[in-house]
Amino acid sequence: MELACLDLEGVLIPEIWIAFAEETGIEELKATTRDIPDYDVLMKQRLRILDEHGLTLPQIQDTISRLTPLEGACEFIDWLRERFQVVILSDTFYEFAAPLMKQLGYPTLLCHKLEVDEAGRITDYTLRQRDPKRQSVRAFQLLNYRVIATGDSYNDTTMLMQAEAGILFHSPQNVIDEFPQFPAVHTYEELKKEFLKASNRNLSL
Repeated sequence: MELACLDLEGVLIPEIWIAFAEETGIEELKATTRDIPDYDVLMKQRLRILDEHGLTLPQIQDTISRLTPLEGACEFIDWLRERFQVVILSDTFYEFAAPLMKQLGYPTLLCHKLEVDEAGRITDYTLRQRDPKRQSVRAFQLLNYRVIATGDSYNDTTMLMQAEAGILFHSPQNVIDEFPQFPAVHTYEELKKEFLKASNRNLSL
């Protein structure tokens, strides 16, 4: 059996931190794993900014409640689930993702958890494990799944390298340039074709 492992933000939904940055006007919050490869450095920067501005989880969740999946994402997930088992591997948090998972039809999601105090202030975060996307792919492979993975950022590249096939989607040019071994596409129709190409089964559009 073949398993499709997908990143979430930038692949199926908008970047949550960018959306929140636009609502608050805080430019520093626009940084993502496309810009800062070290996730711990990125998250510590985010928590520092939230603390400095007195911003809380409910305020971020209010922004998330108005987001919708990227155009064509729901149809793509439906198409993919007809042909593969689908798992979302993300560096987002369960406290962020729930409303968007509902819109995507509740695919399986493996991500992280936030630590929040009684005032709604995000005090820390708990990673599921180190390098969780690659480790998840490795675990699936130990169960004799063949994995095709897609993502857009630096934090996806170890997952893509671990998988039997990796595909960059909606990636910025700096990531494409640094990882030329992966095909890079920018539309869901192109992504469908890459999944079919990477499959060892005779599938069709």
